[in-house]
Amino acid sequence: MSATGPGHAPAEEPAASPGEEAAVPPGGKPAASPGEEAVRSGGEPAVPRRSVARKALRFGFLLVALGFGGWAVASEWDAVVAGFARLSWVALAGSLVAVVAALLGAMLTWRRLLADLGSPLPLRPAAKVFFVGQLGKYIPGAVWPVLAQMEMGRDLGVPRPRSAAAFFLMMPIQLATGLLVTLVTLGWDRYGWLLLLIPPLLVVLEPKVINGLIGYALRRLKREPLDHPLTRRGMLTALGWALAGWAAYGVHLYFVAPQGGPLFAIGAFALSWCLGIMTFVVPAGAGVREAVMVVVLAPHLDRGAAIAVALSSRIVIVLGDLICAGLAGIAARRDSV
Repeated sequence: MSATGPGHAPAEEPAASPGEEAAVPPGGKPAASPGEEAVRSGGEPAVPRRSVARKALRFGFLLVALGFGGWAVASEWDAVVAGFARLSWVALAGSLVAVVAALLGAMLTWRRLLADLGSPLPLRPAAKVFFVGQLGKYIPGAVWPVLAQMEMGRDLGVPRPRSAAAFFLMMPIQLATGLLVTLVTLGWDRYGWLLLLIPPLLVVLEPKVINGLIGYALRRLKREPLDHPLTRRGMLTALGWALAGWAAYGVHLYFVAPQGGPLFAIGAFALSWCLGIMTFVVPAGAGVREAVMVVVLAPHLDRGAAIAVALSSRIVIVLGDLICAGLAGIAARRDSV
């Protein structure tokens, strides 16, 4: 502001051009921010309430998610102990490593989609956003993972619509590739009915169709259109990472149930996951996935052994989620120090 003498009307100043610093009064100092004024007056710097609320919300989200993850283990503790007693530690360790590899494939699928939409992220920050956000799937309701990813992604400069678009594209990609893997590995004779579901999913995965659907949704929400529409190359790369994830999940199941062979294990897990994830109300498809897995494993295992394998698979995946979120958070924190 220009200095004005007593009795003079304040002179109107031209607006500063973009990128210019605010004018400094002659012989004076730039106006202090509220935080600086607090420091000069002997108080503490003011902390924006919105920032404190965001941090509290994230901490609360993490506690609730970890609580539900722990509850998923504790609620089936007796059955889990019995199931684990039938398995060797070598098999469980190999299964856990395979789960971590599968989760990494899912994260790379999401990261590729986000990059194609115009927000490429370095590996470690991307891993933190994805894996910590994914803990929200253990909380009842389907919105928690996407809300967490939108919030954490915003701190990295990712617009919320892009985070939401990448998140919601993950489901049709994983469903389409999972059902395709089921058909190839378990046989067309028993699971040919899945062909009815694959064509609509493949149509939705065409970039022109996806871009149109996203544009329509953003218009209805009165948001700006996407700056970078999806490309066919980006979509094919994401599909490739998704297929790699299914292969790793199959290896995970093969370690604890080798009776049917590796291809059978891939298809059995893919089918149980796809049918489980379609139950949006149940957190992470809990119960549904295990029930389907027991039915699919029936030709090779008795019911008791199949239940033990299904429960063991669930626990190993929960542990994998927690390990990936913890490691990603530690790695990202070290980068920021």
